[in-house]
This record gives sequence, structure tokens and C-alpha cells, in this order.
Amino acid sequence: MIAKLKGRLDSTGLDHAIIDVGGVGYLVGASSRTLAALGTVGEAVTIHTEMLVAADSIRLVGFARAEERDWYRLLTHVQGVGSRVALAILSALEPLELHRAVAMGDKAMIARANGVGPKLAQRIVNELKDKIGTAPAGSPLDTGGIAILPTGSFAADALSALQNLGFKPHEASVAVSAAQADLGDDATLDALVRLALRKAAK
Repeated sequence: MIAKLKGRLDSTGLDHAIIDVGGVGYLVGASSRTLAALGTVGEAVTIHTEMLVAADSIRLVGFARAEERDWYRLLTHVQGVGSRVALAILSALEPLELHRAVAMGDKAMIARANGVGPKLAQRIVNELKDKIGTAPAGSPLDTGGIAILPTGSFAADALSALQNLGFKPHEASVAVSAAQADLGDDATLDALVRLALRKAAK
């Protein structure tokens, strides 16, 4: 199983990138959102991957962030959602937006993706609404999008700040968790609050 590639961005296409790892070029399918996040050709990149093994082929699908890969796995377990449709959904919606759409039953938002009609969007909502709380620990999807934040930490202080500004606990925790995932554990309180506010306001 290939779970992550770290190398140099060799080239990109409409729906894929080639990552040069030690002289070996890995063809990786990806959403437009991931392709945009990879940067320019020649730069160092790290990409999370999912390996798809079929009777006649082995393919890699890549993601700029681990939570995008987590959502890909959830989506492809829904009947009628293959790799292409899952990537179309992840091209149209960020993981945080997708989480909100599923949690709120907003099938219209999911149907914005190419190849997703109202019936399939409704099925995605129905099948994932009870599953989003079982996403891998450590991602903003964990515990249904409500992150477990240690008291006394900057993350906990940022969560309190957003709630004081009128955001609901669920919205605040998802935004802070996503901000911390982007900024890392060394983020300052000010940076966390600013980024979490931008994410919560989307």
C-alpha cells in the first residue's frame, strides 16, 4: 500500500499529476483542488495517496490533505459513487464544506459537483450522515466534525473565542480543528483565531 509520496512535481494534467520520487515518476489522479494546491512544476511536494487495485490495473489517487483522502474513502463507499465522481465532489467542495452539507442534509450543495444528480446527492447524504462521526481520528471529521481539544491549549482558547463571537460549538470546533490542521501544532493563538474565522465564515 502506497499511502504518501514525497518528491518533486514533474508535471500536471487536467485530472492528474506526475510526482518524481527518486527518479521514478508516479502518475497520480487528483481533484482540481489538490492539483491547484500542489504548486508549480519542479517544486518539492508531499501528497497523500489511495492505491486502487483492480484485476487489470493499479492506480494512485492523490490528495493535498489527509482529510480530503478520508472523505474520498467515505464517498467511494456510497453506492453509485466511483473514483471519478468522488474526485468531482472534492473538486467542488472542501472537506469542511462537504461535512457541513452532509450534516445539514444539503443535497443541493453536493449536487453542484459534475456528474452528481439530485438522487445521488440525496443518497450520499443519507448514507454518510451517520458515518461522518467514525472518520479517522485526528481529522476535522473525527467525532462528527467536533474536535476534542485539550483545555488550556491555544486551540481550546480559539474555540472559546469563536463561541464568544456567536458561532455554534459545532461550527467553531470544526473551524478551529481545520485551522490547526493547516497551521500545525506550533500555531499562535492569533493565527489560529484568524484562520478559524475565515473557515467558519465560508
